Amino acid sequence: MSLATTDLAALIGSAFEDPTQLERAETQLAVEEVIDGLDRGELRLAEKSNAEWIVHPWVQQAILLYFRLRQVETWQVGHFEYHDKIPLKHDYARLGVRVVPPAVARYGSFLEPGVIMMPSYVNIGARVGSGTMVDTWATVGSGAQIGRDVHLAGGVGIGGVLEPPGARPVIVEDGAFIGSRCIVTEGMLIEEGAVLGANVTLTSSTPIIDVTADERITHRGRVPARSVVVPGTRARSFPAGEFQVSCALIVGQRTPSTDRKTSLNQVLRDFGVST
Repeated sequence: MSLATTDLAALIGSAFEDPTQLERAETQLAVEEVIDGLDRGELRLAEKSNAEWIVHPWVQQAILLYFRLRQVETWQVGHFEYHDKIPLKHDYARLGVRVVPPAVARYGSFLEPGVIMMPSYVNIGARVGSGTMVDTWATVGSGAQIGRDVHLAGGVGIGGVLEPPGARPVIVEDGAFIGSRCIVTEGMLIEEGAVLGANVTLTSSTPIIDVTADERITHRGRVPARSVVVPGTRARSFPAGEFQVSCALIVGQRTPSTDRKTSLNQVLRDFGVST
């Protein structure tokens, strides 16, 4: 079975509205085809078109339906045992991906050639671009879109989202650097070449305040391209008094000519940013 994308989308959407259709072989094969397409990189949950990111809700629906179809199984991988519904990716040599034990990528995620996974985790529906390092104990949540030549430093948490279908996943564009122990969730967009210093926490409601000019500019939901961002706090008044709450501060800009691979440490030193 091989259906056109529009036919797949229609079939998946119909089954999501009426789950009894999952009993039909045609529907089950359609769900499997979507997950296999994600795993091979032929389909993706979100993609950039005319400078805007477009989310494909029917792909998220297919992943949710796939969970309903799968039964829990036990797999023995050397000395490791797993007990789960979703198989693991395999055949990394053919894919051109380096995977350091005990890193795990789930079937239905896509890793471009040249990805390096230190002991880390990539969930179903996620996509990781070539030249990207997923460093030790970093996690890439379901559906997250990680660009090329990105560094996700140690302990970074990239949130996942599948529900509600249509919700934007976390997107980290090409050449970005996400410092140690950063948390990026709720559909945040980290634009090309941006640098997040260690321990920055970003959600859709986090104020991201540009403090580089006389007048502050506040962003939410996105970090502008090539911005250098550090953790910050700001005073907020509550009935019990005034307290400091978290925010993020844009303290500078990388230049467009900054080399992605060799100059990041210097960029961070220039702005006094911890990695």
